[in-house]
Amino acid sequence: MTGPQSRSSRIRSVAVRSRRHATVLLLAGSLFALAGCSNSGGNASPIESSPAQTAGSPSPSSTVDAEDAAVIAAYRSSWDAQAEAYGRASSAGTDLKKNTTFRALTDIEADLAAMRKAGQVTAGKPALQPKVVRVTDSKIPTATVEDCVDTTNWTLIDRASKEKVPLPAERLTRYVSTATLEKWGTKWMVTNLTAQDQAC
Repeated sequence: MTGPQSRSSRIRSVAVRSRRHATVLLLAGSLFALAGCSNSGGNASPIESSPAQTAGSPSPSSTVDAEDAAVIAAYRSSWDAQAEAYGRASSAGTDLKKNTTFRALTDIEADLAAMRKAGQVTAGKPALQPKVVRVTDSKIPTATVEDCVDTTNWTLIDRASKEKVPLPAERLTRYVSTATLEKWGTKWMVTNLTAQDQAC
């Protein structure tokens, strides 16, 4: 299986394929993909600072670094809330809406519904290595984050028995991923999450 897949197809592959001894894919919430790294800002260009600097004004590199840090913080916040939601198979009481848009939440809720139907939750959390690869300065600024997601210590659990759900040995436990974020006012929001079968 190749190419990017939606979050909901990923989670359903866990809830269903794990019982069919599928040979690929991950566990619940095997989210993103390193695909479609084009920006959605039309003719947007990478953020640049004016070369003219006044005394006490931040340098271009410090401005970009601060923006990158804000993007990564929003990305990690979204992931933390997702891990919490998958740990209970419900988004209730989580901070998912803080840094995740309705568009991305729709896919997450589909994942969670599939988990509830299968009687499964997750334990632990994934390890992330995100980096900002592109920020565009347009009417709505956008950013692309690439990541290597390690799910080694993020396991799928049967809610009733509290036992680990057997998963295919051939599944990817480390995979490349991408996320798209948009800046809404002063906040960065995750708008798109995809995944593909590519190890990192």
